Amino acid sequence: MAKAATRKKAKAKKAKTVEPKIYKGLAGVTVDTTSVSKVMPETNSLTYRGYAVQDLAANCKFEEVAYLLWHGELPTRSQLRKFEKDERSRRNISRAHIDVIRHFPRRAHPMDTIRTSVSYLGTTEIAWGGEPAGKDMDRAMNLLAKIPTMIATDYRFRKGLPRKAPRTDLSMSENFFHMCFGEVPPKEVIKAFDISLILYAEHSFNASTFTTRVITSSRSDIYSAVTGGIGSLKGPLHGGANEAVMHNLLEIRTPARAEKWLRDKQKNKELVMGFGHRVYKQGDSRVPTMRAALEDLAAWKGDTKWLEISDILQDIMINEKAIHPNLDFPAGPAYYLMGFDIDMYTPIFVMSRITGWAAHILEQNASNSLIRPLSAYGGRAQRKVKLISKR
Repeated sequence: MAKAATRKKAKAKKAKTVEPKIYKGLAGVTVDTTSVSKVMPETNSLTYRGYAVQDLAANCKFEEVAYLLWHGELPTRSQLRKFEKDERSRRNISRAHIDVIRHFPRRAHPMDTIRTSVSYLGTTEIAWGGEPAGKDMDRAMNLLAKIPTMIATDYRFRKGLPRKAPRTDLSMSENFFHMCFGEVPPKEVIKAFDISLILYAEHSFNASTFTTRVITSSRSDIYSAVTGGIGSLKGPLHGGANEAVMHNLLEIRTPARAEKWLRDKQKNKELVMGFGHRVYKQGDSRVPTMRAALEDLAAWKGDTKWLEISDILQDIMINEKAIHPNLDFPAGPAYYLMGFDIDMYTPIFVMSRITGWAAHILEQNASNSLIRPLSAYGGRAQRKVKLISKR
């Protein structure tokens, strides 16, 4: 009996000391359900509410996709008109808000200024999480309408230019160009920009979206959640990658230098931005659509240099490493050809992703459970504090 009890205790002790399996970066861990988006394995297509994103980009405006993400279905004509009218009526920001943006340091990165600007907007009303969904939907519309104005206002001030007030007779994409540059470009540019917004709008439980859901799960408010999402998106391993791509292309400068540049990167085991993805293994389904838009922009601009450099890098990475480009790879040079400063690329991402973030915030609130994972402790064993006088 004593031996059996001893064996039982030893077995129990051994069971207690078994190390838990660690999933670094939560890779492969399913933490919840969502009906917002999914990469369909049988087609390798990213879908929003069941629609393939490439089909949405070919047939819809960004405003229609925003409606779809928030309401679950594409809008009828009357629903779209009402949605657009509501969004356009909210574009202006207060004089106090404009003054806050005016006093941002000129050297500040636009991701820092839009993060702070969204946080300031949250101070203008008392907002708590867990309120009726209609309240958060109203705030989501407010963010969708005002974020482009915040970004463009900061852009103009950093350039030493007077602010351009938003117009209500323009689409979201047209209005953003107007507020940044004072004019609306040709339809080829607007179409390419609209496509980029659609493709960047949503992507399941990516880092920034998961951040917004974690914050929401504590019953915090939508402004706090979106501010946190912006902070996560800023990182070069997430939203900041499109900026890094263009910096690399400018470093390469000419197609003749592309292969050597890449070989040097590989030799030094440096990360090549714009390639690889945690979810896609056979290539990012968004890339062909954005690539086609980039080709249209290059033809319109009469500048194919960035396409040629991209082709050289892509061919080597796919053929030799089986690593495919992601959406950031064609988006970076596309924004460059549109005339945007490189540090504006990730804020544009925010303009788009507010739709996906809001959809997930609403979904999290509808069936909430505090997100609080466990960790495996790897520090010192418990010990006693020695009195200072005895040290």
